[in-house]
Amino acid sequence: MNHSPRTSTVLSCSLLVVALVAGATACGSDNSPTAKPYDAADQISFNGPSDGKKADPDKALEVTAKDGEGRITDVTAVDATGRFVPGELSADGDRWHSTSPLAAGARYTLRVSTENEDGAPGRKVLDFETGTPKAKKTLKVKFGPKAGEYGVGQPVTAELSTPVKDLAARRIVERALRVDSVPAVEGSWYWVDDKTLHYRPREYWPAHAKINVHSNLKGIRVDRSLWGAESKPVKLTTGDKIVAVTDASSHQMTVYRNGEDINEVPVTTGKPGFETRNGIKVVLEKQSFVQMRSATVGIAEGSGDSYDLPVHWATRLTWSGEYVHAAPWSVGSQGAANVSHGCTGLSTGDAEWFFETVREGDIVQVVNSDGEDMSAFDNGFGDWNLDWTKWREGSAVLGGGKNATDRNSVQTVQAARLRPQV
Repeated sequence: MNHSPRTSTVLSCSLLVVALVAGATACGSDNSPTAKPYDAADQISFNGPSDGKKADPDKALEVTAKDGEGRITDVTAVDATGRFVPGELSADGDRWHSTSPLAAGARYTLRVSTENEDGAPGRKVLDFETGTPKAKKTLKVKFGPKAGEYGVGQPVTAELSTPVKDLAARRIVERALRVDSVPAVEGSWYWVDDKTLHYRPREYWPAHAKINVHSNLKGIRVDRSLWGAESKPVKLTTGDKIVAVTDASSHQMTVYRNGEDINEVPVTTGKPGFETRNGIKVVLEKQSFVQMRSATVGIAEGSGDSYDLPVHWATRLTWSGEYVHAAPWSVGSQGAANVSHGCTGLSTGDAEWFFETVREGDIVQVVNSDGEDMSAFDNGFGDWNLDWTKWREGSAVLGGGKNATDRNSVQTVQAARLRPQV
């Protein structure tokens, strides 16, 4: 079908403004904004079910304009829960088709807007239901962290109940996992492995943001044998923006709240052979007391580096045992030398202040250490150590999920989460 551009012709209306105010219709036309849409049933064809039958959720929806009957101008498809079905409309308005699977066992409303050869608007609303497969394997999603208030560095996590390896299936899953925030931010999912995704914004979350995490996977076919199930949503908020920067060379920690320097304290970090990791870390948890034993990190008992110490005000940064904590035994070196086994040691008073100031999800960044760089996923939340371009590459939608890591390596390190180091 060929459609030439249309122009509206207005008949002699020297008193147009007066006529409109008075409600006169002498200058109206079929494509007036106030024209009532006609029933477009005879203008379009729909491939959906009829006679009370249910649609196959695996079959794409398609609406076409009948030859010589005008064109389609807009189509929306939404189910009873408010989930919209994405679709594409051809440039000439001849055809619209859905571009993602429908949900099984759902009720949909399809609204089609048209325009005839004279430019008059038409409308057709179609309701239909989709069938439910007799047997299916379901995919559930567990979001993390649990509901509550967190620091601006807290990633959102999604743990899948079964592995998803196929790229097309990953895209279906990723598009259905929604993270909405107020204020809105640019963000993306990253496939850590076949069962784990992390979500973070391009920059840290705004302070005092509201974050809603939910899944639209229910009833959606992920692959030939896997269907999405209902998952529990999570609501999060962020507090003040707290960022602590530890300079291992100057032996100082500077703590910022919403960009303002609120405290500077002397510290000691890892000595040669036990250097503290460089990079951005996220507070994982806080423990007011931990008994730290060197044997848990592979240091032989009785050696010069062995220890068995009661430690107070311990803020955990990695699952392998890096903390910010009270170290009264090293006060003489704090601010002057690095003498720890990898942790950041403070006086008891400073460690208690830090413990009470930060929350899970706050940022601790170590700079100018001779240690290795903080890894992204296998020892806590090192997500922020990937730049935005690299992060997007881990998305199945934006970058093809090329950076997904081996799940076994993640499990191995997380199994060692109770191994503290001083």
